[in-house]
Amino acid sequence: MASAAAVLVLAAGCEMLGTPKKLTSGPQVAHIVFFTLKDNSLYAKQQLIRDAYASLRNHEGILYFSAGERAESMQRTINDGSFDVGIHIVFDSIASYDAFQTSKKHLEFIGRNEHNWAQVRVFDTLIQ
Repeated sequence: MASAAAVLVLAAGCEMLGTPKKLTSGPQVAHIVFFTLKDNSLYAKQQLIRDAYASLRNHEGILYFSAGERAESMQRTINDGSFDVGIHIVFDSIASYDAFQTSKKHLEFIGRNEHNWAQVRVFDTLIQ
């Protein structure tokens, strides 16, 4: 039989995995960007990821940030293998998302890296 402490820890863990708590009255924005690179060498992918972390993750209003290489070992028929690097950002509001789009660091990131982008796909979702 599970102890009361173990049940509380499990319940707390389940809460953390549930729906994110709203910090604003409006919707949050999930901004997901997939890059297909002209030079998709390991070095080029890691360079883009490092620059994303250095330039993009500390913008005001970001609740979550991650960047990484495509999981090439995931070969299910449903998986999209047509990109090299993904960036995932959740903003606390549409206003924060809008401010990020025109921010100096975001525009500089684009300027430094766009020469190596064969394709960029952006998926934005309102989180209710």
